[in-house]
Amino acid sequence: MDDDQEFRREIRDWLAANVTDELRGAGGAGRENEAFEQRRDFARRLAAAGWSTLAWPVEHGGQGASLARQVIFHEEYARSGAPGRVDHIGLTMVGPTLIGLGSDRQRKRFLPGIAAATELWCQGYSEPGAGSDLAAVTTRARLDGAQWVITGQKVWTSLAHVADWCFMLVRTAPVPAGASRHAGLSYLLVPMRQAGVTVRPIRQLTGDSEFNEVFFDEARTERDLVVGEPGQGWRVAMATLGFERGAATVGQQVGFQRDLDDLVTLARRTGAADDPAVRERLTRAWIDLTVLRAHTLRVLAAPPATGTATVIKLLWSRWRQGLGDLAMTVLGPRGIAPAPGDDEADRWRRLFLFSRADTIYGGSNEIQRGILAERVLGLPRQDRR
Repeated sequence: MDDDQEFRREIRDWLAANVTDELRGAGGAGRENEAFEQRRDFARRLAAAGWSTLAWPVEHGGQGASLARQVIFHEEYARSGAPGRVDHIGLTMVGPTLIGLGSDRQRKRFLPGIAAATELWCQGYSEPGAGSDLAAVTTRARLDGAQWVITGQKVWTSLAHVADWCFMLVRTAPVPAGASRHAGLSYLLVPMRQAGVTVRPIRQLTGDSEFNEVFFDEARTERDLVVGEPGQGWRVAMATLGFERGAATVGQQVGFQRDLDDLVTLARRTGAADDPAVRERLTRAWIDLTVLRAHTLRVLAAPPATGTATVIKLLWSRWRQGLGDLAMTVLGPRGIAPAPGDDEADRWRRLFLFSRADTIYGGSNEIQRGILAERVLGLPRQDRR
């Protein structure tokens, strides 16, 4: 449509005028702390221009944009080399959750700060003994008058060291006899900047530390900052994960295409492309990425169906992990021990190292396959005793 093409030109022009050389490509995979203050300022400019909340309903401060325009925005954002978003957790997870399931007071309190990128968020789901098996969380919260008192530990908490708030899945009641472990869980909104919260960075293979472990030692939050009713946290948590995998995945795939194009260029320049096995792997990567994009667009255009987001996660995590493997093959010894200042080799080595986690975080591939087997294919449920 002509209007959509005009919209594409508008966002493209805005990005061309606002994405500086300092910002271009900053904050990519394994580099979440890079140019953080500059990226936060950029997020606020993006919000002030009205681009951040395209998917939100107009009555909640959004633009109410069509799915087509959301896809266009994410495509152009990725193509421009604009920096990794520091506000994506709030915009794509917390905001839609509060719009759909939060109270009027919660929406009035939090949506403006999320939209303007003045309050940043982190996710408190995983624990040392509860990663993909999320129902096993042991962090507890009890009511003390007008407040919840929280004790426990969360781990692999992205950007917790810069977040103002955390949305958490905690146990607020014991599991009733014979009931599912999902019972008794609640979804709380907890301020991070208080005496009862300790954040410890986790240093990764890349040398960066955007992940953290977070300790809650009788941390507090207000009684009415539970989303949904106490004990309904599992339903709310699953809704949040559903919001996470939306139109932004198209932008992610545009970034994947850029990575693949750059790797092809590198392979030609170094002579690695003369190897028939390397050419075959590059061709297969292009085919698989094309299939991933087609499947994603089909899923976004259709009514939500069980397992569709799971398939996308399986496909993209394996694809990017494979690209990291291929990059190491193309680089050869240079990828193992790059010379000081070899930014090109460092980029691919970071991708290789960071992508080791792609098939683990967000639900390990083993868990994702179990979901597909039981909920989509109807196979017998696994005995989890």
